[in-house]
Parts: sequence; structure tokens; C-alpha cells
Amino acid sequence: MIVEIVILAMIAAFLGLRLYSVLGQRAEHEEEVIPKRFDAPDSSTPEAQPTAAVAQPARNVMPRLEGAVPAVERGVREIAAADARFDIINFLEGAKGAYGMVLEAFWNGDKATLKELCDDDVYASFSAAIDGRESAGHTLENKLIRIEETRIHSAGLDGRIARVAVLFIADIAAVTRDKDGNVIAGSLDDAVESRDIWTFSRNIDAAGPDWLLDETDEG
Repeated sequence: MIVEIVILAMIAAFLGLRLYSVLGQRAEHEEEVIPKRFDAPDSSTPEAQPTAAVAQPARNVMPRLEGAVPAVERGVREIAAADARFDIINFLEGAKGAYGMVLEAFWNGDKATLKELCDDDVYASFSAAIDGRESAGHTLENKLIRIEETRIHSAGLDGRIARVAVLFIADIAAVTRDKDGNVIAGSLDDAVESRDIWTFSRNIDAAGPDWLLDETDEG
């Protein structure tokens, strides 16, 4: 009787170890990595290297761009053909994130963040506006309520530089206060529609995945 109990205990322990091993490997395999702004998979790691059969459709098959004119579709396909990491869906999500980050940084006078997200010319423009605002003693109390629409306005390659212009239609509540905290313009109760065309650029030969804001215009 004692021998049988010992044998059953050993079998149970063995099965428990096997179950733990299988579940542990599955959990490790299925752990999801959340991408950051404009991030692409790191091709230097073995797990991120797709096989040729998987990589080919991802590079050549582009989703239909709803409402896009033929010139925009051609431009997007041109970039995708030259840069296997370019994915229009991920790009648009990243562009929306960058739009909010740049606005917040400008409103808050955060030059360090603007320096990271913008090219030199755009950064200089934002920096000068911040300096002028601070010299006047004005502060902004703005809020991005929602982004109603994001769509590609133009796209294409300029040599090895990919450039994609994005139209953002957003609701923004804006208030400007003077040095004494008095409201001199705007209201947080009434959001105003803003239409901006921002152009992002990236050297497709660069190792990093991030794009820079290199032009701003009104839509």
C-alpha cells in the first residue's frame, strides 16, 4: 500500500512538472510587446526576423486607403516598396500619437520634447513662438478634445527621404491667460475645429523607426 502511494505521488509530481513546463513556455511565447510611436520590430533579434514567405505579403500587399486619390496611393506604395518596415496603418496610429504629443509640448513650453519630435526648422519655429509667449507673460490652457479624422494628404519619396503629409481634423479647446491669470482669449467650454496638415519625414536607410515632423500647415 505504501509503495503504491509513493508511486502515485511520483506520477503526480511528474505530470505537474510537465504541465508547468508547457504553460511556462506558452506564456513566454505569447507575451505581447506594445509598440511605441512609429516603432517597427527590431530585426536584429531572431524572434523578429520573418521568413521570406511571411515578409513578402507584408511588403507588397497594402490595405485600400479609403477615399485616397490615386496619387496618394501611388506615393504610399512607393514608400512601402522601398522600405519593408513601412506599414500605413501603424504609421497613421503613430502620427496621431505624435500630433497630440507635439501639441501638448508646444502648449506647455516643453522644448525638449519638441526637439525630439521635430526637425530643426519646425523646432525653431515652435521655440520662437514659445519664447514670444513667455516674454509677453502669456500661458496657454489648451486641451485636445478629440481627433475626428486622420488621413493621408500626400506621400512619396524624395531620393531616400520618405515624406508623408497627414490631414488632422481635431476639436481643440483653447484658453490664453495673461501674467495675472486672467483669460484674454478663448474658452475651455467651446471646442473649435482645427484642420492641420503635418508632414512627417524619415530617411528610409536610417536604423531607427521614428519619423520627424518637418512641416506644418493649415488644412
